[in-house]
Amino acid sequence: MYNTKKREVLRTMAVHKQCVLYDRECIDCGECDRCDLDPDKICDNCMKCVNGDAEYRGINIDGIILDQEKDTGKDFS
Repeated sequence: MYNTKKREVLRTMAVHKQCVLYDRECIDCGECDRCDLDPDKICDNCMKCVNGDAEYRGINIDGIILDQEKDTGKDFS
């Protein structure tokens, strides 16, 4: 009986994930698992999108969220 109650409490305390693509809570749509080169394919970490003959690769960073910002809810950007 204790295990059943514990599982129910853990289920209700589940932490919601933030979507990595959009400004919303994760709805488990799976869009973030899609291949950048072939949207009909689920990413299998083949690294074709990263590997190449360029001397370097670049990414755009939209923002940085520090732990203290998450705790206070303030936006320091």
